[in-house]
Amino acid sequence: MILLDRVTKVYNRSNTALDRISLHIEPKEFVIIVGKSGAGKSSLLRLLTREERPSSGKIIIGGIDYDKLKDRDIPLLRRKIGVVFQDFKLLPQKTVFENVAFALEIVGYGNKEINHTVPRVLEIVGLTGKEKRMPMELSGGERQRVAIARAIVRQPKILIADEPTGNLDPKHAWDVIRVLEKINRYGTTVLLTTHNQDIVNRLKRRVVTISDGRIVSDRANAEYHSR
Repeated sequence: MILLDRVTKVYNRSNTALDRISLHIEPKEFVIIVGKSGAGKSSLLRLLTREERPSSGKIIIGGIDYDKLKDRDIPLLRRKIGVVFQDFKLLPQKTVFENVAFALEIVGYGNKEINHTVPRVLEIVGLTGKEKRMPMELSGGERQRVAIARAIVRQPKILIADEPTGNLDPKHAWDVIRVLEKINRYGTTVLLTTHNQDIVNRLKRRVVTISDGRIVSDRANAEYHSR
């Protein structure tokens, strides 16, 4: 599903963000990526979504070889990859339903498909009954769950959750994590980046640790102790 072979990303002479990283993630895995700020996690995610290109090395995702990927095909690639950010990025003047529906509208879904799909996705993330609420009427955890619904409404094969609990209190953080686990059980590959030791250690999932642009640990059922 996700294959990186000796991938390097150099921004300038004094900044090598990633240094010959090799990583293989199977379909339907739930993988946590950890590391201090500046370790290279964000650069890795930008390469996976093709916001940036590697300086060297090979990336293959879902059978798509990034070396052969034409610019016109990048939107199609991104439909296979849902992304959730720390800061929600919701449209403040749209309701919960409209925020999620927007992800379908921009790729040409009709009203019938939207009205069928959006309620099902809102049920998955536990927001049934809040379709008409505005983002500012929701808690932080609920807003993040709207963002997750928007990210998965096109049924991506991969969901990248970049510090999705960074702005949330522990209860709402765990609400979000439980939703990610549920999505993973439905068959979506989940990549979670987090600084939260408690989440990493209680989830007991595969943990990939990045330090100074290199993978220094890749272990199943691992715990994480930041220093």
